[in-house]
Amino acid sequence: MGIRISPKKRIALGLYRKYKQNLQKLHPLKYIFWECTLKCNLNCLHCGSDCKQEADVADMPIKDFIKAIDDITPIVNPNETMIVFTGGEPLLRKDLEKCGQALYERGFPWGMVTNGLAMSEKRLNSLLNSGMRSVTVSLDGLEEDHNWMRGNSKSYQQAINAIELLAKQDDLVFDVVTCMNQKSIHQIHEIKELLINKGVKEWRIFTIFPIGRAKEHSELKLTPKQFKWLFDEMAAIRNEDRIKLNYGCEGFLGGYETEIRDNMFLCAAGIHVASVMIDGSISACPNLRSNFVQGNIYKDSFKEVWETKYVKHRDRSWARKGECLHCDKFKYCEGNGMHLRDENEDLIFCHYNTLKEAEKL
Repeated sequence: MGIRISPKKRIALGLYRKYKQNLQKLHPLKYIFWECTLKCNLNCLHCGSDCKQEADVADMPIKDFIKAIDDITPIVNPNETMIVFTGGEPLLRKDLEKCGQALYERGFPWGMVTNGLAMSEKRLNSLLNSGMRSVTVSLDGLEEDHNWMRGNSKSYQQAINAIELLAKQDDLVFDVVTCMNQKSIHQIHEIKELLINKGVKEWRIFTIFPIGRAKEHSELKLTPKQFKWLFDEMAAIRNEDRIKLNYGCEGFLGGYETEIRDNMFLCAAGIHVASVMIDGSISACPNLRSNFVQGNIYKDSFKEVWETKYVKHRDRSWARKGECLHCDKFKYCEGNGMHLRDENEDLIFCHYNTLKEAEKL
């Protein structure tokens, strides 16, 4: 397997390109991320938001976020619009249930992304009773490497405890996400067996790029050879059909498209996805730079911002510069994921070129 695109897949990519163009015009809002806190109980090496145990920025009041949701409601179908609490560590907010209940009453499914450190059976039941319908737990390797990456000797066991609690819930959408790095990549099959034994049905893998604290730790970034090796192993695991495994929505993968994730590449920022950040900023993917912020709920209508802005998210022609300028795959890729653009909107990582480099080695 490699990056070469077969004639059959090239036809599929052409059709998917037309589908994406239609989505960009219609931009149906399906996911809203809420950066509900910058407080965190861990100190992870790869953190993109540089969160702290004692954040300088106060948590956004629930009433302010709900007001923004009420503003956007007329142009969405609440039952088909997922709201995800992120951070920081959402579980450090003691009032999540209050917000969750308000969303549930309005018909919105909601969930969270958590490191699991503060999850308990009592807290889980409280969240479920408030309408929580999905959870993502981070597990970034086996015990020694996970604890190294998360900076806490208890983080692995607590993540496992959270996974075991969640696996018992029949009506909960639940997955585990793993950020692969040079220490954990060769544990992929051991992690797979661990997750299967714990009852995990869905697993997502991401790779780490020089954003946030990860800039300071070169050992987190995979080499081109490791990058390709990981994708080959992921394809093999998917063929086993023992756990549903997908690579994150990070970049165009050439011939690996549909081989290591269910869907072809689509950066949904500003097309399906919006976010409300801790200071009220209205953005798309929570990992985007501040230069992609589109407004602020404290001075702008969330509804109007979604309907009238996000121009650069929905027309990516501006991204055809730098190494993208003469790339014959730009029509499929449109400049990679927007979270991989820096403050000058220049690309900091290209999946396709990395895979091309690996095949030369």
